[in-house]
Amino acid sequence: MAASKRAVWGPLVGAVDQGTSSTRFLVFNSKTAELLSHHQVEIKQEFPREGWVEQDPKEILHSVYECIEKTCEKLGQLNIDISNIKAIGVSNQRETTVVWDKITGEPLYNAVVWLDLRTQSTVESLSKRIPGNNNFVKSKTGLPLSTYFSAVKLHWLLDNVRKVQKAVEDKRALFGTIDSWLIWSLTGGVSGGVHCTDVTNASRTMLFNIHSLEWDKQLCDFFGIPMEILPNVRSSSEIYGLMKAGALEGVPISGCLGDQSAALVGQMCFQTGQAKNTYGTGCFLLCNTGHKCVFSDHGLLTTVAYKLGRDKPVYYALEGSVAIAGAVVRWLRDNLGIIKTSEEIEKLAKEVGTSYGCYFVPAFSGLYAPYWEPSARGIICGLTQFTNKCHIAFAALEAVCFQTREILDAMNRDCGIPLSHLQVDGGMTSNNILMQLQADILCIPVVKPSMPETTALGAAMVAGAAEGVNVWSLEPEDLSAVTMERFEPQINAEESEIRYSTWKKAVMKSMGWVTNQSPESGDPSIFCSLPLGFFIVSSMVMLIGARYISGIP
Repeated sequence: MAASKRAVWGPLVGAVDQGTSSTRFLVFNSKTAELLSHHQVEIKQEFPREGWVEQDPKEILHSVYECIEKTCEKLGQLNIDISNIKAIGVSNQRETTVVWDKITGEPLYNAVVWLDLRTQSTVESLSKRIPGNNNFVKSKTGLPLSTYFSAVKLHWLLDNVRKVQKAVEDKRALFGTIDSWLIWSLTGGVSGGVHCTDVTNASRTMLFNIHSLEWDKQLCDFFGIPMEILPNVRSSSEIYGLMKAGALEGVPISGCLGDQSAALVGQMCFQTGQAKNTYGTGCFLLCNTGHKCVFSDHGLLTTVAYKLGRDKPVYYALEGSVAIAGAVVRWLRDNLGIIKTSEEIEKLAKEVGTSYGCYFVPAFSGLYAPYWEPSARGIICGLTQFTNKCHIAFAALEAVCFQTREILDAMNRDCGIPLSHLQVDGGMTSNNILMQLQADILCIPVVKPSMPETTALGAAMVAGAAEGVNVWSLEPEDLSAVTMERFEPQINAEESEIRYSTWKKAVMKSMGWVTNQSPESGDPSIFCSLPLGFFIVSSMVMLIGARYISGIP
């Protein structure tokens, strides 16, 4: 059957949305913000050791090309001319660190993902060198010293990977977060690729002064990073270069935002005090603080929100970062096997409608905001013989909501003006049980746009608005109205507080799990001193527990 004719008014803009779990390419109508077509590819995560999380930079790049080609094919089937695509924006997982050889174009090591914990001892040793009365790292970057950010990951690569050391010595090494790796590769790579990043991604490296908007020599010296391997820092909305291959060869790449800043833009949070929460692999609540850096007293980060042009002013945000949100669903699917698809968790949770006193703290990568406690580890507590996989599924969703509540409370204390509602986006917002739980636990309405792809939309908006492209207006009167779905709280505030305070008890029990006295991952010596009976009993408990959770009689 021939594809039906479809009128498409106005120029189109594409957006690469490269996340931790998947890559997507989406195409929007710049006049209406309508999503016309998209394609998605899941990305593998590798766990070479406990606490290590890596990805293959070449797989990420190939997934981008595949998504672009497949989306263009789908547009052709809709009789939409891809020559109408006038610009491409890039949104990306932040902090994930790549070093590559600019002569061969080959990555020198796997990408070290933002969730990775291998640098915990590095963080501990570096923190001892920061004067107690002058935390110049936090005052310049807005960030606490943590395994989360790129500087310590890059420090580890320079210390431990000979190929990286040699490339730096030979002046062949380039560093970047995922946006830099993609833009360099898409604009030509070894044949003149543009080595750049934008201010939002630069502000997540812990090497960037968020006041001067420049790489900082003192910070680079502190972390032992040679400044010549760093990308040029640009605004979030300008032409960086042209696509050099594929179906969209010649189209300018003219927008770049870290994924959470892209979602802030896509949610149209352009006014001071507007906030959004994105539910992806992690969970990230950002509040626009305008032209002013607001430093948190309650465990939040100060970060660059966006800079929409070379000559445009910079905007800042307060951010609460949760490491594990959607990743807990993936863990239930891939590690425990109690669901076959991520969508099944809503059905399981709906069957029981309660966790029945079961609480889940998914501190798989320690705890981020507001605790910044790398020693924490995941726990499930409050189990009884009645507990089954449905209760654990419910508790996992509830954990995402409790973590958001902690961040929202911190943000309300820092800003002084409590949010009257919470704007949400991201893949997990398709789960209506989660959205209702979130409203119940926050005791305020949760508001979800009918088109949830706000991260990609934000990248498309800044690309289309760039000087030299000018196909997308960011003037308030020109922005397309977005229809919203609203979830109102359905339980009383007292019940919400009881559940929240019990969750906080569970969080306290998750802390201090990993200590300096713990054996290194893979060290067999501890097992040598344990009796055989330990292994037999442990194996039986694990087997019986796994069968029980999975519903096997």
